[in-house]
Amino acid sequence: MPQHVVVVGAGVIGLSCALLLQEARYATTAGSRHPSLPPTSTAHRDHAHSLTTFAHMRRLHAAHPRTAGITFLKGIEYLERPGPEYLALSTPSPSGNPVARALPGFRLLDASEFPADGRVTWGCEYDTWCVNPMVYCAFLLRRFAHRGGRVVEREVRRPEEVFALGLGNGGKKNGPESSRGGEVVAVVNASGTGLVPDAEMTVTRGQTCLVAEECDATVTRQNADGSWTFCVPRGFEGGTVIGGTKELNNWDVEPSREVREELLRKFGETYPKILGEKGEMTVLRDIVGRRPTRNGGPRIEGEAVPGAGFVMHAYGLGGRGYELSWGVAEAVVEGVERHVKGGEAKL
Repeated sequence: MPQHVVVVGAGVIGLSCALLLQEARYATTAGSRHPSLPPTSTAHRDHAHSLTTFAHMRRLHAAHPRTAGITFLKGIEYLERPGPEYLALSTPSPSGNPVARALPGFRLLDASEFPADGRVTWGCEYDTWCVNPMVYCAFLLRRFAHRGGRVVEREVRRPEEVFALGLGNGGKKNGPESSRGGEVVAVVNASGTGLVPDAEMTVTRGQTCLVAEECDATVTRQNADGSWTFCVPRGFEGGTVIGGTKELNNWDVEPSREVREELLRKFGETYPKILGEKGEMTVLRDIVGRRPTRNGGPRIEGEAVPGAGFVMHAYGLGGRGYELSWGVAEAVVEGVERHVKGGEAKL
């Protein structure tokens, strides 16, 4: 009988973890308040996770080009005040820059390709991907269920409570074990917020705007004052997200009309191609997201909880959940397998 792992959280991190645990031959249950249908040094680790995720997305897109909700396109970056790490990409070397080599399709932009306002001093393009979140998460959930996974709705206050729910034996605490899996050997805490006391947890508020126009690239501009101007095309006729703000410890849920107008103005000046013949964007709605964020980076490590069992944490990714999802999922599976085999699970 396969060993059973329960994943708390059915968002993009939880579903990615659940699918890879299935591939590793664990019976897997994903638990959530609301099933998600319709974000070494931390920098080095996150970069590795993003490259892993890129490779996974490329394989999924190749196998399911019309149903996975993934689009491959060009990514464009503009910087008004590039730091030394960016300027190093412009310095020729006999072997080439390793960071540039790791980015498929990387090309430095000529100054003639910069926005017309004259403030951008460095730019590049590379191959990247975007997802339509509604389509993509539904795709992941279908794959998980088709492979025998269960999704149950439970409200838990601590991840160790899962060990007492009897999810490894069909939900009957004292009943016979089902064919879906035996005793729960690990719980994956992919709850986003953490579900554990963590003084480093906070929230990042972001206001963006969804417009009907389809952009042909992801565009990111780092302004001299530290603010960001960007777009994320959703693909699959889902429009384009124009952003955005990044406000630490701000819990306000109400969008600002003035902020929306500023976001649209700045992006229109940065990438006027999106304005088309009519010279403006068609606003569909404002979006205010409050993303659980962990100071110092996400927590991806395991711990043995006395009186309960092994919990593998994977939370606090802020707005980088999709970008790092498959890299985090691989680390989670590695941590669970180290625990099962009796080794260390801190990654």
